[in-house]
Amino acid sequence: MPYDQQPGGELHPAPHTSRYVDVNGVRLHYLDYGGEGKRPLLCLHGGGAHAHWFDFVASEFTPHFHVLSLDNRGHGDSAWAEPPIYNYEQYVSDLHGFVEKLDLRDPVLMGHSMGGMVSLVYVANHPGRAKGLIIIDSTLVITEENLAGLVARGKHGGKGHATLESYVRDFKLRPVETEATPEMLRYMASYSARPFEDGLWRHKIDRRVMATRTPIDGVPCFAKIKIPALLVKAGLSNRVTPAIIAGARTGCPQLELAEVPNSEHHITLDNPAGLRPVVRGFLDRHSHSNRHT
Repeated sequence: MPYDQQPGGELHPAPHTSRYVDVNGVRLHYLDYGGEGKRPLLCLHGGGAHAHWFDFVASEFTPHFHVLSLDNRGHGDSAWAEPPIYNYEQYVSDLHGFVEKLDLRDPVLMGHSMGGMVSLVYVANHPGRAKGLIIIDSTLVITEENLAGLVARGKHGGKGHATLESYVRDFKLRPVETEATPEMLRYMASYSARPFEDGLWRHKIDRRVMATRTPIDGVPCFAKIKIPALLVKAGLSNRVTPAIIAGARTGCPQLELAEVPNSEHHITLDNPAGLRPVVRGFLDRHSHSNRHT
């Protein structure tokens, strides 16, 4: 039984260490869950989220992997970029620099939402570097229409709170639909805010991340994916459509599909107990759990 799951089924966050590294002139923060010396499993969060989104799944993999979770620039405890360059090309460049800087050999990439798209584009443009790709409920075709609301929110300052406790009480995911427990939401909220210069607590994200988001079609990237790949759909989410699945599998015939029930978009929070064996099964099938050399 993983050490963060108690006999009654209650999940607890995995132990981790915060670390920093400079990449492309930006100080990036990441979590190290342990397993140094084993094959790297690198986790990438979604837009507006942060590295702690994987705290409730990480310990499933530390027996066989060196598990890391990266805060993208402008997110979490990573620095804000000046000038505010927040496009997929830059995220992929940061990911490549991170892998190079830490000398992560033959990593498996596991990305949720935006992190899935970043992982997909990275693998498509850096063949031979990663040995496995896991995409978790990502919107793989992002249009101007999809982005309109996000861009509008990014142009306004976030709501301020006098205390962290007030922020935590008001915290909501986006999208707001979730099966996550109140305790888990409070936990995520506690890592999501910081005090700003006016003394008020706000979300850590650089809101220019949202204001400058650009459209992208990830489906053509699948034609460049030659490694084992897994696409995970949240059972209650409609982001991964049959049309997208068909297009992805046309380009990438080895693409495996899985669905995690009782989960909205934020699977790692909604149903971590359901996600963990799905990912573990994929890794086991492709022998990625072997110690790398």
